Amino acid sequence: MTPQSDEDEVWRQIVASFNDTAERDSADQPWPDSENVPAEQQARRVVRPAEVDRDDDDHEPRPDRDDEDEDEGHFEPPPPPPLPKLDLVTKVAWVALFGGPAYLLVAAMANWQMEGWALFTAVAAFIGGFVALVVRMGDGPPGDSGWDDGAVL
Repeated sequence: MTPQSDEDEVWRQIVASFNDTAERDSADQPWPDSENVPAEQQARRVVRPAEVDRDDDDHEPRPDRDDEDEDEGHFEPPPPPPLPKLDLVTKVAWVALFGGPAYLLVAAMANWQMEGWALFTAVAAFIGGFVALVVRMGDGPPGDSGWDDGAVL
């Protein structure tokens, strides 16, 4: 027999025994026999929420609850800090970054006849806005970060 025919025979055996149940020896189990669950206990258990008695006529608050208890556990996050103020150069860069492609998109959808200088200006605005934002991004730590880099030993 060739190695190829041996491999084909092994695959045929694997496919033929695909739906067979495996018989396990108790020594192969990774858990003790005391943890095996009998077949009748393996049935699926359905947990339903507790039923609450609600009367449509009774809209009064329950006397056993205080207003303080209702707020317990409710977390209300603090308001977010205000956005930082942007200088004029950053605002112009953002407008150029989104304005150039927006103009090209609107012009193409409206079937406007575009001159060469308008196409060049829109593309140059996009590239210029991107470059301006990347250059102004900075690669160092903020000025108010202190003398160390934040590492704690």
